[in-house]
Amino acid sequence: MRNTQYWKAGRPYLDGIEWTIIPNRSTAILAFIAGKVDLTFPFGLTVPLMKNIKAEAPSTVCNLDPANQSTNLIVNRDSPPFDSPDIRRAMALALDRKTFIDILAEGQGDIGGAMQPPPQGVWGMPAEMLRALPGYDSDVGKNRAEARKLMEKAGYGADKRLAVKVSVRNTPPFRDPAVILIDQLREIYIDGELEAVETANWFPKVYRKDYKIGLNLTGAGVDEPDAQFYENYACGSDRNYTGYCNREIDQLFDQQSMERDQDQRRHLVWEIDKKLQEDGARPILYHNRFATCWQPQLKGLTIMVNSLFNGWRMEDVWLDK
Repeated sequence: MRNTQYWKAGRPYLDGIEWTIIPNRSTAILAFIAGKVDLTFPFGLTVPLMKNIKAEAPSTVCNLDPANQSTNLIVNRDSPPFDSPDIRRAMALALDRKTFIDILAEGQGDIGGAMQPPPQGVWGMPAEMLRALPGYDSDVGKNRAEARKLMEKAGYGADKRLAVKVSVRNTPPFRDPAVILIDQLREIYIDGELEAVETANWFPKVYRKDYKIGLNLTGAGVDEPDAQFYENYACGSDRNYTGYCNREIDQLFDQQSMERDQDQRRHLVWEIDKKLQEDGARPILYHNRFATCWQPQLKGLTIMVNSLFNGWRMEDVWLDK
């Protein structure tokens, strides 16, 4: 409800906010198109869904932005045969990142490392540095040929394929790219079976490392190396789902964090990100762009780029009805 004692005169403009929980995304979108709700969940729409809304309700206002969120491959490094660096590297080499973006986002996505890619990302590696990393070369055929050699070295081939469950959270942003991932892994003798896990069970399962291969979405509220590195890659971190641990890299995390010269810090971040990708710590498939749509009578809505949930200020929103 509206705070009548708010410190700024005349604010907030709204009498109240009603947050409607609609579990099914298709139902939620239909409710928005019908005008029953004023705003979609912030950064909750893929490019195809945004286009569908615009086609059904042309007056709708939509904003598409990078979400500082990556879709990535998580591998249980302690579970054979994925304790083999060769097999983990082969999987990283098998990835066709552009295909993920083209199919799922109609070309509206970004290829990068752990940090959000430029120009929106301040700390992302430059393109020439990225292209030199394993699996980032645009020659997918060459990459996969190298991957098959590594798999053959590990004892696998056309007559001896590796069967594995690919575990994902049972929601479309997880399931949809997992289907493409499974198709790509077939090119290097890995036969994946989709294992959809209900949300309530997903994180406990990952924390227990009760999986072989998984597909995950990793988001950060700010484009900041400390938030990304310590949370997702530091030894012993709860969200370091793969169990990756490199004490030398941990020391570099501290070094970049203490560096006062921002240009020197940026170069340190690039080197750290480069090492993480070379180690296959958590192979990044692509970086997502998501949309937020609102009804035309909603005025003054501020959508802040790279903020997942706190980038819009309700004191700057009012309804003109």
